[in-house]
Amino acid sequence: MSANPLRVLAIANQKGGVGKTTTAINLGTALAACGERVLLIDADPQGNCSTGLGIGRTARRTTLYDVLMGESPVVDAAVKTELPGLDVIPADADLSGIEIELGQTARRSYRLRDALETIRANGPYTYVLIDCPPSLNVLTVNAMTAADAVFVPLQCEFFALEGLTQLMRTIERVRGSLNPRLEIQGVVLTMYDRRNSLSEQVASDVRAHFGDKVYDAVIPRNVRVSEAPSFGKPVLLYDLKCAGSQAYLKLAREVISRERDRQAQAA
Repeated sequence: MSANPLRVLAIANQKGGVGKTTTAINLGTALAACGERVLLIDADPQGNCSTGLGIGRTARRTTLYDVLMGESPVVDAAVKTELPGLDVIPADADLSGIEIELGQTARRSYRLRDALETIRANGPYTYVLIDCPPSLNVLTVNAMTAADAVFVPLQCEFFALEGLTQLMRTIERVRGSLNPRLEIQGVVLTMYDRRNSLSEQVASDVRAHFGDKVYDAVIPRNVRVSEAPSFGKPVLLYDLKCAGSQAYLKLAREVISRERDRQAQAA
């Protein structure tokens, strides 16, 4: 096993508004706060992950677009954030044209995977988190082809499981044709409201379906989590003591613990 086993996770759900970007930002921050070295890749042309980490538009001189087009290596595109141990490769609107620009280019689905090979063996990171767009396009396919596993945020609302079925089909398709090692890392329940019986019902259904793939940590609906991006901060830097921050720290510890168990079993 490598002295620095890198774990690449695609944070994905084809349903919008489930907390993907919020989870990418705050799980990445919490992992870094726990001592991991984290690279966040903003793979959504909207660039919300970059904005939520305080990377303004003018600071995005090199972006994921440059990496996918072969114009910049990963380490040169990474921008340091306010938190030591957490870097981000930002995104901007240029990414929205990547599908057309790559066209029928050879290995178009492997662009991100090939770029990350340079940091797999002895790079500066222990985790790479890829914030995927909500649609199935060349960016999502690149993320899943590059990833070891998919990390699924799932909101505790009525249509949650319906969107998950679509995601599972996509994962199977990528596994069958591009990345046979792709697996489900885990499912995290987001926007949980304990006053709402529907939240409890959805949580129960998801746990019945996915068993121990569902993390014990649950991310509650929390106004501080919603406010933090407008200040360009992860919630842990905005309000460490709020329920949302504590939930993401618990999730990060659980991710690290499960990852250690997985590595021990593979050894």
